[in-house]
Amino acid sequence: MNAAWLFPGQGAQYVGMASSLLERHEEVRRLFDGARERTGVDFAALCTLGPKDELVKTSNTQPAIYLHSVALALLLRKAGLAPGAVAGHSLGEYSALAAAGCLDPLDGLMLVRRRGELMYQAGLDWPGTMAAVIGAEPALVEDCCAQATASGEVAQAANFNCPGQIAISGSVAGVEEATRLLKERGVRLVKRLDVSGAFHSPLMEAAREGLLKELSQVRLVKGDVPLYCNVTGARVEDPEEIRQLLGRQLRETVRWQMAMETLVANGCASVLELGPGKVLCGLMQRIAPQVDCRNADTAEDVDHILGDKA
Repeated sequence: MNAAWLFPGQGAQYVGMASSLLERHEEVRRLFDGARERTGVDFAALCTLGPKDELVKTSNTQPAIYLHSVALALLLRKAGLAPGAVAGHSLGEYSALAAAGCLDPLDGLMLVRRRGELMYQAGLDWPGTMAAVIGAEPALVEDCCAQATASGEVAQAANFNCPGQIAISGSVAGVEEATRLLKERGVRLVKRLDVSGAFHSPLMEAAREGLLKELSQVRLVKGDVPLYCNVTGARVEDPEEIRQLLGRQLRETVRWQMAMETLVANGCASVLELGPGKVLCGLMQRIAPQVDCRNADTAEDVDHILGDKA
């Protein structure tokens, strides 16, 4: 198959992102202009100039990363490139759907912005936290989270990112108890993350309900390539199934490692990460080191990819 296109999630943002794309490509400026008209926010200025404390707000970060990623996909599509499949990490699943033709880019922007607002509000209403667990087996993490939950708190595996890298999420006391249990059983490194809520945990239920209402009003169609899904780690193409899975994703585990393993098992030999940074390339090198990984972040990266195509 053609290279699969992968799209990053929250945390990949940086001040200056999309600068070269906006400078050199009219299509990108039109996309960001449409975003400003729909939202009233000048995401072009926010991405390129910051300030950082505004860019890192969840309601701004998610649309900014989405726009950057979708702009890259649109440029490659215009040049005649197409993915063999798509996948996105958490927020990136929306970028993937836009790239696959399942979702209108500006409709996706509005969903992503509302998703960020709902997640932030859920974090205020039901405070929680997350932690990175390094070097532990999935079964051990799930067992310690189950024990912490049995004590009346909330804790669950939030992200299976790659071998040896798992995130947990839940109430502050639940994550602290799971951390204690993990260290008691020999895990050396469990590090609290600087987040505004317990993402991908049951504490996001209100956000899930709000997002489903938004999703019910947006047109999703079958794209021209399959999506490899966060929640199940499986290939999915049916628009109505995708709609439900996007809702579930807010409170269920992101099974990124499983999705990438399934993608590779189905014949993927190369991936292209589209968006700020190259976190997903790093994860793929841990999951399936035989897969060729490239990333496109800047206008220069796009030139290199199109030059190789020529």
